[in-house]
Amino acid sequence: MKVQKLLAVIVPLILGAATMRAQDHPPQVHATKSRAARASRLAPAPLLLFGAIPVSTHSQEARKLTEAALDSYENVMLDQSIQQAKKAVEADHNFALGYAVLAFTSRRNVPDPAALARAKALLPHATPDEQLMVRWMTSIQDRNLLPAIASMNDLLKRYPKDKHVLYLTSTWLYSQQDYERSQKMMESVLALDSNFPPVLNMLGYAYIEDGHPDAVKAVSMLKRYVEVQPTQPNPQDSLAEVLRYTGDDEGALEHYRAALQIDHTFFTSQLGLGDTLTLMGKYDEARVEYDKAIKMADNKRDLLHAAFQKAMIYFWEGRTAEGRRALATLAAEAEERKAPYARFEIGLASAMLAPDYASELEQLHAVQERLLTNSDGMAGSDRGASMAAALSEEARIAARHGQIDLAEQAISKLAQAAAQSGDLLAGNHYETARGYLLVAQGNLPDAADELSASRRSPLAVQQLALAQTQLGDSIAASESITQLKYQRTASVEWFLVGHTRNFQR
Repeated sequence: MKVQKLLAVIVPLILGAATMRAQDHPPQVHATKSRAARASRLAPAPLLLFGAIPVSTHSQEARKLTEAALDSYENVMLDQSIQQAKKAVEADHNFALGYAVLAFTSRRNVPDPAALARAKALLPHATPDEQLMVRWMTSIQDRNLLPAIASMNDLLKRYPKDKHVLYLTSTWLYSQQDYERSQKMMESVLALDSNFPPVLNMLGYAYIEDGHPDAVKAVSMLKRYVEVQPTQPNPQDSLAEVLRYTGDDEGALEHYRAALQIDHTFFTSQLGLGDTLTLMGKYDEARVEYDKAIKMADNKRDLLHAAFQKAMIYFWEGRTAEGRRALATLAAEAEERKAPYARFEIGLASAMLAPDYASELEQLHAVQERLLTNSDGMAGSDRGASMAAALSEEARIAARHGQIDLAEQAISKLAQAAAQSGDLLAGNHYETARGYLLVAQGNLPDAADELSASRRSPLAVQQLALAQTQLGDSIAASESITQLKYQRTASVEWFLVGHTRNFQR
């Protein structure tokens, strides 16, 4: 069974819960007056997260800080969210959800395994509904998705019209590249609150990343986001990024600069300036902006990513030998800094940009070995996704060079990973890898079906469009080309899509 089909059986429970009739009050256990009176003398009423979800803490400060951390997370203020979550657990060292939120928000920057372990240890002391939230947040990070799905389903049954629960679920579905289901859930949140900023933001991306991209609708949604939060940098940043997807580079530069006027330390907008100028071919200007991003970065993950993007300019300029030397130097720095995320990003890019097939294969195997033996500091979910990406690339190049057995070995590993974790991303990589192999074997109809799983991979979408063209399906090929058009980023895959002749190997 395809992983997509497996999720199609499980995830609709989530969506079904989102459309249930709203409860007038939070779930509660009814008791007689005398029993309720005795209980009130024994213990105070539980505090409610967002006025609805009973939590175990008796500290109003811890509750408020946890709410604030989730609110900041929803509004893409990640550093602030982490600091608020840290203060929440300082206010109550035994608050399971506080630690879960700290681990959940930290995973986007520098994972916090101690907070993750503490959240798990405190799970039995949490309220039943709090346990559902904690189990969902911790299972995602452990790449144990079936318990995560079950917990979120149960939580949504309890709170079918709580916009925060719905939003967190929808963004998780989005991260799993389940764009259609995510979009429907986000739209249900807008029906509850038409100006809920986090959903305006995410829908702006969802409308351009679904199977039938609608750039006008995406840009319109993000302009609403800017209107609702005119004093925040992220609305300007999101609008800039989507404008760049559409090819409006001048508009992107304008809004990235607007974000930096609001907050001169907003890293993603500073990086966005460099990325946009790179795509415009203004390489010297891009280097200047990347240097500013490197100085602005407040953690090694962001710093090394900006340095990586700067090193990639050599490839865009056609100076491949210098680019490979720059990546080798940066890889040594990532090793010295013990930066697993940067080490993977640089390692995979170096492999994909290697001068020949043998070199790429050797480097891919080195990347996989490091993920297995030396990935301390990387969340389990990220380690699994990274391994899946490396295996999919191995299958792609092996199939291209007629190494069928090697491609099948990589695909077998992907199948095992997808089955064990239930991770839709791993499943997408598995199906995409099978698509590459089926192309090599001349089975274009089945190849097209498999390649359609990885909509956010420019190389996969390009291969899909080629297969559909060869099959004579011009309508489907045109749709795939449109999807590819809106993936315009300064990434390795986008570079390879535009420089295929130089990297056929």
